[in-house]
Amino acid sequence: MEVLGPILEIVHIMLDPIAKYFKYHRGVKKYMMILHKKLEELKCRKDDIESRLNIDLLQSGKTLKKEVQLWLDGACKIISQVDSLSKEVGDMKYLSRAHFGKKITVMIKVVDEHHRKGDFVDRLVIDAPTGNKVTLPTTELVGKSTARRNMEQLWDCLMDDSCRKIGVYGMGGVGKTTMIKLIHNRLLEETNKFDNVIWVSVSKFASVTQLQDKLARAIGVCMPENESEMVRAAKLFAMIRTMKSCVLIFDDVWEAFQLEDVGIPEPGADNKSKFVLTTRLADVCLRMGCKQIKAELLSEEEAWNLFVEKASLDVISPHIKPIAKEVAKQCACLPLAIVTIARSLKGVTESCEWRNALEELRDSTRGHHDMRRVLEQLKFSYNHLDDEKLRNCLLYCALYPEDFSIRIKELIERLIAGGVIDRMCSRRAAFDKGHAMLNKLEKACLLECVMKKSEDDKQVKMHDLVRDMVIHVNGISSRLMVKSGMHLREIPDGNYWTEDLEMVSLMHNYISGIPSDVSPMCTRISTLLLASNHCLTMIPDPFFMHMATLEVLDLSDTSIEALPNSISKLGKLSALLLRRCAKLRLIPSLDKLILLRKLDLCHAGIKEIPQGLEMLFNLRYLNLHTPYLEFLPCGVLLKLLNLQVLITFGASKTSKVKGDEVACLRKLETFSGQFYNIHEFNIFVHSISTRGREPDMYFIQVGEYHTVTFEEEPESFGKHVKLVKCFIGRGDDELVLPNGIQSLDIHDCHGVASLCDISSLNNATDLRSLEISKCDDVKYAFRASSSTCFRSLESLRLIDLLNFVSLSYKAGAAALPNDMFSNLKSFRIHRCPNIKRLFTPGLLLQLHSLSVIEVTFCPQMKDIIAEDSDESIENHSIDMKKTTNHPMLRHLVLCELPKLKSIYTQTLHCDSLQVIEVFGCPRLNRIPFSPSPVPSNLDKILATKEWWESLEWDQPNAKTAFQPYFKNCIPQKLKFKNRSI
Repeated sequence: MEVLGPILEIVHIMLDPIAKYFKYHRGVKKYMMILHKKLEELKCRKDDIESRLNIDLLQSGKTLKKEVQLWLDGACKIISQVDSLSKEVGDMKYLSRAHFGKKITVMIKVVDEHHRKGDFVDRLVIDAPTGNKVTLPTTELVGKSTARRNMEQLWDCLMDDSCRKIGVYGMGGVGKTTMIKLIHNRLLEETNKFDNVIWVSVSKFASVTQLQDKLARAIGVCMPENESEMVRAAKLFAMIRTMKSCVLIFDDVWEAFQLEDVGIPEPGADNKSKFVLTTRLADVCLRMGCKQIKAELLSEEEAWNLFVEKASLDVISPHIKPIAKEVAKQCACLPLAIVTIARSLKGVTESCEWRNALEELRDSTRGHHDMRRVLEQLKFSYNHLDDEKLRNCLLYCALYPEDFSIRIKELIERLIAGGVIDRMCSRRAAFDKGHAMLNKLEKACLLECVMKKSEDDKQVKMHDLVRDMVIHVNGISSRLMVKSGMHLREIPDGNYWTEDLEMVSLMHNYISGIPSDVSPMCTRISTLLLASNHCLTMIPDPFFMHMATLEVLDLSDTSIEALPNSISKLGKLSALLLRRCAKLRLIPSLDKLILLRKLDLCHAGIKEIPQGLEMLFNLRYLNLHTPYLEFLPCGVLLKLLNLQVLITFGASKTSKVKGDEVACLRKLETFSGQFYNIHEFNIFVHSISTRGREPDMYFIQVGEYHTVTFEEEPESFGKHVKLVKCFIGRGDDELVLPNGIQSLDIHDCHGVASLCDISSLNNATDLRSLEISKCDDVKYAFRASSSTCFRSLESLRLIDLLNFVSLSYKAGAAALPNDMFSNLKSFRIHRCPNIKRLFTPGLLLQLHSLSVIEVTFCPQMKDIIAEDSDESIENHSIDMKKTTNHPMLRHLVLCELPKLKSIYTQTLHCDSLQVIEVFGCPRLNRIPFSPSPVPSNLDKILATKEWWESLEWDQPNAKTAFQPYFKNCIPQKLKFKNRSI
């Protein structure tokens, strides 16, 4: 018996686990039924608690107990765990039944225990802190003046009752959240204007349901998961409506949403509420109807001061300070970058460590370890772009040097050449697409617009850290090599030229040559940019031997003298850019480059067109605007039927084209060239009018070659025609003008005495600019009996007309149809020796849009405005008080008019007048402008002091009134002789 006891105990120990195993194995189904029953009880309790909460929380000033919120969160978690377990049980293997049986029993206990804890005896809510006055933790404001200015602008909007929705946007790391937190806390502390200030951190992407959950937690409302978005929105709406005036702040919004979809009442005068959001995307502010406030970068001075403060550089050694300034400069005025890098260098005293940090910061693909955190912030904006084409667009911007202003037209050309902009039905459509893409990137704060003198000169810049981020993202896979603007004097060594390399930018360096034995093994390369290496004179033949995949090659602005023969083997090349290669003389045959779509030889040094040009039937863009080209062979253009852009003007005096050859180019959208004569020009015009479509832009010269100021960029052409030494009178080859012509210059032509003799001007309804120069037959601008109308004409220039005597054959007001020059804004007459009087009062009255009058070097001119006998007789009924008013005149220039006695004998009222210039008019002793009052927009009167003191005044206080605007200037005859008019 003593032996049997221990044996039985051992048997019991061995059998007990086996019994439990079989128990769990057999009981899976039963245990699942128990679990589901317990779960239903838990769900019922959860629904009951939520129903009680929805009633209690509708009372103003109540908030959810923390223990209740904790229980509800736990219940949701348990429900999710049971759902997952049920799916696992459904897929379990036979041998796993015991394992799942045990797991189910454990979960039954968890559900049962949580159900028991949900038996809340007391109320589920407590009184909320008055006005939700919970101060948010935040850092101090950095960049005192810039950040303070941004903050005060936002504060003013909040205090303005007419401003209900406000959006603060700016690039990542600029300090939007810090600023809005400070505003939140200031609202709590400094004003009683709002009873509730509610903060919601959105962060990244959020659905309507997720936004509702975040808002519910912010105001202490419980949102049941099983209810529809509409029901949840109604409950939130009701809750917020019970609050008094409130400010809702949504931080880090990435997508626009409808306030009513979430459950937010529209801010208005009735609820005295405001809605504020922060975002990196200006488009979010626009689509949500917010007043936009841009969070600006720091100034350079603020950036340096902040860097000194955070790096504790109050006392800095002279040998470290210049390096530290360069390090701070790498942070590119972005607060997040400055604070991050400065703190990482706090306490560093060795110059070698500072130099190492600077080198790491300059290396975009490797980067300083702390800067990577900053780049990750910016990377999210990059990844947020919903179109791969937009990311590629940013990549092309990153190929330019740091802090480089990129001309938008040039950039779009690159995007088209590189295939970033898909092939479209027309070039205009492609440019429209390019502008739309760049606008999206600007609104995403990934690009910055730089406006120059005109809309045509618009440029964009990429923030240095955004550029670093883009290079870092794309450089990790070794597909990118960007060393533009780095003062390189030789190309990078072979270690950089890997097989995976796809894009290489070595632009804006000082590379003078490439070793003859260099032949990079780049079997995937698509883009190679060597532009603006002005010292580059030679590329060895082996260099391109292993670049068969190359699609875009840019050698513009180099001193290269000959292209290597290996160029001919680049069968996939689609763009060859050789702009301003003035020393280039030799180009190998291009006949194998049948995929070439763009060939730019503008200002290249070639004397003859490249061999094989006629084989490039896929060519869309051909620019031969180079003064060295000796001739353009006939028949070449007939082979290039897919051309959309053709630029041949300026190639040379003999590089003219035939009308029938250009007429065959039915896809032509932009054209610049010179026709032999009127006959060839008319063939071209008849062709485009027959097919009902003319080029969108053209610059055409007809007749002999004449130097002009020429816009190199096709998108700046407009629709311009210049006639030089042509007979344009009536006859077999009477001039025919395109219907859409916008600008016409007639130089040294014969056969017409006035514009009205050119019958085709009647069809030129879009003509805006007209210049006539050195046409000795022209005596008048128009005739009294003419039906020709110039309603769209905005600028009229008359230059060097030897026999010109009057604007109209009959100068009176009745000589003009009422709206003949109704839109004329600028009138200039220069070196017309026989005209004596410019306008009559009646004629000037009809030129009511005229804002600029410039009269220079007309030796017989006596009166600018004067009546003649015909007008006095025929227009005696005209109210002369009206003739003395010219509200649009802004600029009056009178120069070298030795016989000029009068501008006008009566008083002229010109409220818009800004500038008066008078030089070389010794007999003019009176200005006709009223001092009562002085024209409100008057800026200056430029003249010599001698002439000013000689003036006679009709009113005693007139000189005193005009004296503050007078500026003594020395006559500058050359200025007027050379003025571009």
